[in-house]
Amino acid sequence: METLKTGWDFFQNEILGMQWLNRLIGNLLDLCGLDTTTKIGGSIQFFLYDTIKIMVLLGVLILLISYIQSFFPPERTKKILGRFHGIGANMIAALLGTVTPFCSCSSIPLFIGFTSAGLPLGVTFSFLISSPMVDLGSLVLLMSIFGWKVAITYVVLGLVIAVAGGTLIEKLHLETQVEEFIRNGKSVDVEGEELHFKDRMKYAWEQVVSTAKKVALYVLIGVAVGAFIHNWIPEDFIVRVLGTGNPFGVMIATVAGVPMYADIFGTIPIAEALLAKGARLGVVLSFMMGVTTLSLPSMIMLRKAVKPKLLAIFIAICTIGIILVGYFFNAIQNFII
Repeated sequence: METLKTGWDFFQNEILGMQWLNRLIGNLLDLCGLDTTTKIGGSIQFFLYDTIKIMVLLGVLILLISYIQSFFPPERTKKILGRFHGIGANMIAALLGTVTPFCSCSSIPLFIGFTSAGLPLGVTFSFLISSPMVDLGSLVLLMSIFGWKVAITYVVLGLVIAVAGGTLIEKLHLETQVEEFIRNGKSVDVEGEELHFKDRMKYAWEQVVSTAKKVALYVLIGVAVGAFIHNWIPEDFIVRVLGTGNPFGVMIATVAGVPMYADIFGTIPIAEALLAKGARLGVVLSFMMGVTTLSLPSMIMLRKAVKPKLLAIFIAICTIGIILVGYFFNAIQNFII
């Protein structure tokens, strides 16, 4: 058992966490005469390490996930979802959301297409919630920072929010709250040609390049913010605002994430820095969920597809779910880390 634990710790710290890279960068900076124990040196080390680590993980994850995604083009996904009904359909939609694009703005066009195709509204919303919140990339990235217990619990609770939110929207019968051009839209069934391994790998690599171009700026901004928090903001300030002593920390973090636009890759370095400074686990994860699910640009795009009433209900469901998840993680933090 001890050997298994040692092997897992090595995998988590050295393979996923790439701690060897952090040590290497620190040694190289020391050789260059830069003291990494100072604020400036520590910030540079944090920035270089997190940028390289996240971009490497991003490339590997997108390659793998895009290869899987090549088996689920929109038409095939629509057919799969069409075979299920009730809460089972919501569960399948939420699970399929884990192998689709990495941010909510990329998921909304798929949501529009599924809704136009006549899929139940609650099913399409389960997909829309889960896609940015709990993609497979989040599982691996969270595992690299917080460990497998936190990562799996995060994904499971995210899927619960997606299934519960979609089911509630279905029960409220809000189909009239979808914009008319989408309700009256028509979907043409197109049989996609069967792709071979080479074609799937080409598609996956194109997704790596395309996604890297889209998210690189947000990763750099996120890492820069994380480096600033990690090395320049006093620990007692973070603890006072987002630590155990503030019962409203989860709510503050959830709302703070709304004006931002980033995916899981851009929020990870900020979350990592906040946790290292003493922020509660639930606060950190609520912030991440708020950014990836409720970002203002995404809500503006979604407003083009749905009317204000449905948009408000969607935001309320996600916000309440994220806050509950945050307080749950705060309550179990000592047992899960």
